[in-house]
Amino acid sequence: MTGSFVKSRGSNVVLKRSNGVRSIWLGVLVSALAIQCLLSVAIGTRDVAWADIVSALHGQVENIGQAAVAVRIPRTLLALIAGAALALSGAIMQGVTRNPLADPGILGVNMGASLAVVIGVAWFNMASSNAFIWTAIAGAGAAAIFVYTIGSLGRGGATPLKLALAGAATSVAFSSLVIAVVLPRNDIAGGVRSWQIGGVGGATFDRISHILPFLAVGFLISLLSARKLNSLALGDELAAGLGERVAVARAVSALGAIMLCGATTAVCGPIGFLGLVVPHLCRLLVGVDHRWLLPFSALGGAFLLLTADIVGRIVARPGELDVGIVTALIGAPFFIWVVRRQRVRDL
Repeated sequence: MTGSFVKSRGSNVVLKRSNGVRSIWLGVLVSALAIQCLLSVAIGTRDVAWADIVSALHGQVENIGQAAVAVRIPRTLLALIAGAALALSGAIMQGVTRNPLADPGILGVNMGASLAVVIGVAWFNMASSNAFIWTAIAGAGAAAIFVYTIGSLGRGGATPLKLALAGAATSVAFSSLVIAVVLPRNDIAGGVRSWQIGGVGGATFDRISHILPFLAVGFLISLLSARKLNSLALGDELAAGLGERVAVARAVSALGAIMLCGATTAVCGPIGFLGLVVPHLCRLLVGVDHRWLLPFSALGGAFLLLTADIVGRIVARPGELDVGIVTALIGAPFFIWVVRRQRVRDL
């Protein structure tokens, strides 16, 4: 009896200590994100005095410096919400498929949204912001269903390897179709190529306002799916034994990820690696409990995309690199470094 009490007490201490560490990391991440927001409005292709930065933050736009800061503010906001959406989408996809390689880019979801938008522009003269968003979400959803169906064929069902291969093949095929659709249309080719790289430049509060309702619903669905994803992580049979409706849990969780990925791609273009790298890094900090992992992934994605955008403005002055290029340059080697670490075996 005494031994059981000691064991229980020890478990509670470990749990409290674990949650305490998570809370510390949460504070560190929020503080770092606040610093990055300040740097994002201060750093750009033009040097701006701190007095002009403060004035612009208070709504005064009376000179070129203040105007530059006024442009950076919505850009910073778009980088925050886009990074959070893509990283959270990746964490959801990894949980739904139980595949550590799952990512909106690798599973072809980004390219599905891209292909749908390009077809809408080239063949149907699509122009409104809401049409872009709905089309991108529909394309992302169709691509996700297609990849999951292909990956489920054959013996063993939808294994992580089969899903990754099906997603990679689908992504390449959709990318080729995008090129085929754009080639005969010189009038839209330049804009589509720029959008396909992925970036947050040219952000305005009007563009952001159009995607906010979709992202709000996507964030809500995704964060409310944390307990379902914890059940799915135990395996389908055990999750069903615990009373979880496995198919419904997967569908609802995937819907949140698709809305986040589709709406973000409609505005920013396909940005890769965030949904792959960030959840892995967050697991090293807070473990595999999705109640902690999902919020941390959102914050980590916002931090990484904002950092990539700042780096892109610095390294190519007086021009700048699109954030999609920087995330690829940062994300690929960083992910290799993570998977080579001994602790990655615990993921």
